Amino acid sequence: MINPFEAIEKYGVDAIRWYMVENSDPWDNLKFNLGGVEELQRKFFSTLQNTYNFFAMYANVDGYEIDEFNVMPYEQRSTLDRWIISVLQNLIETVDSAYADYDVTKAVRAIQDFVCDQLSNWYVRLSRKRFWIGEMTADKQAAYQTLHECLLVTAQLMSPVAPFFAEWLYKNMTDGIREKAKAKNTPLQYDSVHLTYFTTSSKNLIDKDLEQSMTLAQSVCSLVHSIRKDKKLKVRQPLQKILVPVLDEATKAQIEAVKDLIKTEVNIKEITYISDDSGILTKKIKPNFRELGKIYGKQMQAIAAEITKMSQADINQLEKEGEFVVHASGTANKLTLKDVEISSEDIAGWSVAKDGNITVALDITVTEELREEGIARDLVNRIQNIRKDKGLEVQDKIKVFIQEGDKAVDMAIRKHAAYISGETQATVLEILPQVAQGEELEIDDWKVRLEVAVN
Repeated sequence: MINPFEAIEKYGVDAIRWYMVENSDPWDNLKFNLGGVEELQRKFFSTLQNTYNFFAMYANVDGYEIDEFNVMPYEQRSTLDRWIISVLQNLIETVDSAYADYDVTKAVRAIQDFVCDQLSNWYVRLSRKRFWIGEMTADKQAAYQTLHECLLVTAQLMSPVAPFFAEWLYKNMTDGIREKAKAKNTPLQYDSVHLTYFTTSSKNLIDKDLEQSMTLAQSVCSLVHSIRKDKKLKVRQPLQKILVPVLDEATKAQIEAVKDLIKTEVNIKEITYISDDSGILTKKIKPNFRELGKIYGKQMQAIAAEITKMSQADINQLEKEGEFVVHASGTANKLTLKDVEISSEDIAGWSVAKDGNITVALDITVTEELREEGIARDLVNRIQNIRKDKGLEVQDKIKVFIQEGDKAVDMAIRKHAAYISGETQATVLEILPQVAQGEELEIDDWKVRLEVAVN
């Protein structure tokens, strides 16, 4: 027996209501589970709150304040900004339509997916460095305006189901400019999110081609991450390049539009496109007996035998056109991609991964130059953790003193001193014969003793 008042006291009414609506339509039975409420609170509400906290932390440091009359034009914003704005417009359409159809479950699932998968896990993560830089550049201002819009619209969209959290988010985002908004009669003049006019989608800001490009980028990055995990190559270790076989010029253009994001996300230097007939990658094909059995029954074995005989050109045609005809038992049988399983063989010095019609080959050779850069990135990560442990603010400057040690590590630090200093807000970075204070860190097979002091 669950005491509802105790559950409300512990988790809040918004989380419980959201959990009940998100899990099933209101007219269906629901097996209520407090563990599910706790998981939802952690995955959705905490993610949304952390996204706001990220915005607020940097906005407070920079003294940023939204100016409703000075918004950067859409076409001048970065690819990442234009993408999330396009996704946001689609979300508005989906949620508005769902509410109109009394399909609240569809609405909250769409909001949750947007916040967790697109806004937090992709947009904010790839935009962190834009907020980190000191000066208020045009790109940084665009990032602030874009994230502000996303959070504000999210507050509106979720307000019918999570009215208290939505109100908290809205007021935190707008209270500082309320009087200006009232004086100028702008949309943010209202004291409560529940008094605002429900936002409408701007169809002219929806860019389907860009959304497809970003979906490709996410797929490519996911494959590269899976290879890194399999080969035990951490993301902080830079690698030289990836090979991406492209089926057509349109796909190549879509990936090219987001190549810089891919390179940053998976920490590689180059992306090289290859054609299906390059011969660099060898593809293997085997029958999907589960699917073939459903369709062909007794003919399955004969068709499976023909599948194993398919050439590289045949496999490429199937991937490109989505279908291929094989002849078995005197009949022509049209295969689709779901009837087979296609994979690619690794080549020397490379590792290959495939998902659907996307294949990626990662150069897994770590040169001396790449290894040195990896050491520098590892050191930055450790210094950032020390800053966090010391409770330092984003704007706090530090001095870093490193004790001489392994020659390879010392050389890597000297080569990348400017990068390390810039990333950690260090005004001083010195390698000394002896460092009495501080702590000893382990980086791969090396030990580094350093001290971090506040300016």
